[in-house]
Amino acid sequence: QVRLQESGPGLVKPSQTLSLTCTVSGGSITTNNYYWSWVRQPPGKGLEWMGAIAYSGNTFYSPSLKSRTSISRDTSKNQFTLQLTSVTPEGTAVYYCARDRKVVVTTKGNDWGQGTQVTVSS
Repeated sequence: QVRLQESGPGLVKPSQTLSLTCTVSGGSITTNNYYWSWVRQPPGKGLEWMGAIAYSGNTFYSPSLKSRTSISRDTSKNQFTLQLTSVTPEGTAVYYCARDRKVVVTTKGNDWGQGTQVTVSS
């Protein structure tokens, strides 16, 4: 069974870059036809898909975040990483990594990390 675990700083200052890593075990991030996403949920709001990296290494981004988002991977470590530049307090959220057969995920499935709280504040 695949397991995903997010890691990164819990506090980021406004205008800085947020970096999170998802470490995957029990399955390879290069397995055909799987997409590896980052999703966030601000307090009191719904899930927001941010972007994904495919098994092939191709990347896909939410249009609203595309200019500030970058997703990359390290296949030797079976990890993928989110970078979000120029963060604002509106970026305060629980950030999840997820695996799915679809590029865009909007509901929680079986293959999600437990989530990590990130607060943007000075």
